[in-house]
Amino acid sequence: MVPGTDLVRLRLALTAFFALDGFVFAGWVVRIPAIKEQTGASASTLGLALLGVSAGAVITMTLTGRLCRRYGSHLVTVVCAVLLCLSVGLPPLTRSPLALGVVLLLFGAAYGGINVAFNSAAVDLVAVLRRPIMPSFHAAFSLGGMVGAGLGALVAGSLSPTRHLWGLAVVGLLVTAVAGRALMRCEPLTPADAGRAERDGAPRRPDRRTRALVIVFGLIALCTAYGEGALADWGALHLEEDLDASPGAAAVGYSLFALAMTIGRFSGTTLLERLGRTRTVLVGGSTAAAGMLLGALAPTLWAALFGYAVTGLGLANLFPVAVERAGALAGPSGVATASTLGYGGMLLGPPAIGFMADWFSLPAALTSVAVLAAVATVIGFATRRVSTD
Repeated sequence: MVPGTDLVRLRLALTAFFALDGFVFAGWVVRIPAIKEQTGASASTLGLALLGVSAGAVITMTLTGRLCRRYGSHLVTVVCAVLLCLSVGLPPLTRSPLALGVVLLLFGAAYGGINVAFNSAAVDLVAVLRRPIMPSFHAAFSLGGMVGAGLGALVAGSLSPTRHLWGLAVVGLLVTAVAGRALMRCEPLTPADAGRAERDGAPRRPDRRTRALVIVFGLIALCTAYGEGALADWGALHLEEDLDASPGAAAVGYSLFALAMTIGRFSGTTLLERLGRTRTVLVGGSTAAAGMLLGALAPTLWAALFGYAVTGLGLANLFPVAVERAGALAGPSGVATASTLGYGGMLLGPPAIGFMADWFSLPAALTSVAVLAAVATVIGFATRRVSTD
């Protein structure tokens, strides 16, 4: 049995890495308008450049499960955190969409790797504690995103993207040094499905039905993470270009979205214990769909900001629930599958928004977030009988 002090240390270390991930990612996304102007990219070429993040992440996610099995999720988390912090400073050094896409390939690889690694470690911890604490880790990610976006709003008019993002890199490396040491001192936990195996008397291999359900929960994660990625990469640009917001006010939009997600996720454990997974998904998906319609189509800045906040509240716990359920059904392989689909939605969504913005308009493109939130709600209702509440 793992000592309680080790479990506390592990939870704190993982929480720090979730927060660091959100902090670094938000620091990058609030500077996208400045990087767009610097590289002379159109909406569609910027979308192609952002595809570099998607490609790097998807390639790494398919390998991270194997790396975690060979070297352990703790070591993989630390290594990917170092790469993430170093690569976030590269985009301001580019002067063309092609060069931007190349450096974002490395950034995406680090981002994808760390997300699969620490989600796998977190699901193992949830299984050992036997409490639905997964939202608390994602709350740390949202809190980091809120702080990173808020800092970006403060320095947008005074610091160049280069100084800002390299400053984030230094802070991130310092956090990695401290949290990484604590994480590496923690003993690896048993796989997420160990408790079920003990109860049944023998380990279970996922059958065809279980694999299908894992993919279904992965689709819920994809639909909801699509909205998070879209608001991260295009939310500020929508406020700036369509509603004439200043760069600082535009950055506040993502900060409000992140704040709402943070509040929703910090209360996620209590919400799940009271409502259960199915009703949490149904209420959250419906709320997010309504909020994003307002955020995308509102004619005033304040109404759009309110819509962003409502969207954040609605999406808050959908991704953590989907990943946790996939892990409960199929162990670490389920975590990897759902995480890959989920973060694939987060990273592939922004390029899709870019193309739709060129074909139609950016507000119209952002309504796709509401559509996919509604799809996640329908999937959650259809799978209600297999969601253990």
